[in-house]
Amino acid sequence: MKVKTILVSQPAPKTETSPYFDLSEKQKVKIDFRSFIHVEGVAVKDVRGQKIDLNNFTAIILTSRNAVDNFFRIAEEMRFKVPDSMKYFCQSEAVAYYLQKYVVYRKRKIYVGKRTFPELSKLIKKHKDEKFLLPSSDKLKALIPAELDNLGVDWKQAILYKTVVSDLSDLEDVSYDVLVFFSPSGIDSLFKNFPEFKQNDTRIAAFGNSTIKAVTDAGLKCNITAPAPETPSMTMALEKYIKGVNKK
Repeated sequence: MKVKTILVSQPAPKTETSPYFDLSEKQKVKIDFRSFIHVEGVAVKDVRGQKIDLNNFTAIILTSRNAVDNFFRIAEEMRFKVPDSMKYFCQSEAVAYYLQKYVVYRKRKIYVGKRTFPELSKLIKKHKDEKFLLPSSDKLKALIPAELDNLGVDWKQAILYKTVVSDLSDLEDVSYDVLVFFSPSGIDSLFKNFPEFKQNDTRIAAFGNSTIKAVTDAGLKCNITAPAPETPSMTMALEKYIKGVNKK
């Protein structure tokens, strides 16, 4: 069956140069965006309940923009002045760049990984004497604490924000040829919003092994997967699939 409509379970891109817009134009498909999940900050009293004292840490491990935003939110609400000596370990260049929203980049000690947490852990290993704080959501990849424990560093997790299912009730009578997911939480949201969901002719695209597993564990068929050697991005995987089915 041909693909004419796609729903991406993420917010709409903020830049006009997004590859999704190129895909829509080149393949003549309609692409909508909708967050299936969203983030809510944890209250200060709940952070204190985790026995978190920001004075005890000399380094912060930042894995996402949400981690950056919520660390500085909590610091402000706790009236904690982040010292200039604080070290920041950012999982990617995108996270490090975003950090500039809160600190003067050239005056801080910032260490940047390439993209994955195992790559960042190599940098953390070189600073084993630091006391690390890991701001995170309530859903933390098991790989991260395992890596930190293996390094033998002094670290503590602080749950500063939570991943919450978005209300999608307005989509109840809307159907798409392809649904695109990027996390297991997106699949959870699908079934919490639509417990009776049946895949039928809907194609499902999933990014990453954990998302692919969540799709199959839910009894659904994963038709489009990424990343792969030939299609490292989701837009490339979608384009390859659409070219295959729409030419028939």
